Amino acid sequence: MLLLRQLPGRFDDWLVCMVSSQLDQEVQGFDEVIRDADEDFGRSGLKVTSVLRVSRLAVVESSVLIGAVGVVSPDRLHGIRARLAQWIGDGV
Repeated sequence: MLLLRQLPGRFDDWLVCMVSSQLDQEVQGFDEVIRDADEDFGRSGLKVTSVLRVSRLAVVESSVLIGAVGVVSPDRLHGIRARLAQWIGDGV
C-alpha cells in the first residue's frame, strides 16, 4: 500500500491506496502505473511494474503499518494526491 496522507484528528489513521502487480486492474486515467524504467522505481521497493490503485482506497490505523518497503518521488505522490482531490472536487 502507498501512504497518501495522515488523517486529521486524535487517531493515528492513514489514507492509503493499494498497489498491485496485476496491470489489468488499472483504471485508465485515474490509477498510476509505476514502471521499472521510471526514475523513482528503484527507490519504490517494487520488484515489477505495478499499479498504484488510487481507485482502491482504505483508511488504516498506524498500528498495521509495520515498516516501509520504499518510497515514490515527491512529484509522483503530489500528482496522485492532486488527481484524487480533483476527482473528489468534481463529484456531485
